[in-house]
Amino acid sequence: MDAAFKALADPSRRLLLDRLNGRNGQTLRELSEGLAMSRQAVSKHLAVLESARLVTAVRRGREKLHYLNPVPIQEIADRWIGQYERGRMTALSHLKQALEGPSMSRMSKPEFVYVTYIQTTAEKLYQALTDPEFIKIYMGGTGPESTWEVGAPILWKSDPNGEFEDLGQRVLEAEPGKRLSYTWHTLQPMHRGLFDSDEEFEKACEEHSQVTFDIQPAEVPMMGIKLTITHDGFDSPESKMLEGTHIGWTMILSALKTLLEGGKLISEQ
Repeated sequence: MDAAFKALADPSRRLLLDRLNGRNGQTLRELSEGLAMSRQAVSKHLAVLESARLVTAVRRGREKLHYLNPVPIQEIADRWIGQYERGRMTALSHLKQALEGPSMSRMSKPEFVYVTYIQTTAEKLYQALTDPEFIKIYMGGTGPESTWEVGAPILWKSDPNGEFEDLGQRVLEAEPGKRLSYTWHTLQPMHRGLFDSDEEFEKACEEHSQVTFDIQPAEVPMMGIKLTITHDGFDSPESKMLEGTHIGWTMILSALKTLLEGGKLISEQ
């Protein structure tokens, strides 16, 4: 946390984070445009932010795209904001956004990238992403469940006590200890209430996205294993599925990290 506080103390670095919050996935050139500092200075600030895990960089062809990484901020919140207080503060934040209008973050690139570092092994992390006994602990017993072979279906339960269902998801890549990728299910009937009309809901149900987990050794060995999750393929920054997965993945991966590092989940307390 010390690195995060040190990085946030500089107004130029906070400005770069604000720019990424406004539009995620920018190159160094894009982030430097219109700023009263050189590209070299921006690059140095980004290096500090990456070191503090507040920014993560992802290669897309020849480009290096920078993404705001919420994990350190979430860790700060977990340390000083209690379990019951967090719900009240989230509600107040949502009310503030509703009163002030659409936030800049909703205009960002329709892609979710999240990076966390876990004190475990690559093999153990891959097992936690695919083993039903692990998954049951940090995802509440609703799935996913699969043989995890390329092309295999991925099953879910709408209710922990119900039966597994095939929602059309398929495994795209499965390389133990390195990479797991699969298509994501479309919106389900339970999400109808999020839309003003049947036509709007039916159109949203045509959206198909996919999620990819990349597992790598951390840049600094003492930080353990680096897990990068990329959820993309959304039609629009206004996607209801994008909004839901953003919140969902943050909670799920926080629980996964706690589990693998030997901590106790709230549900087990």
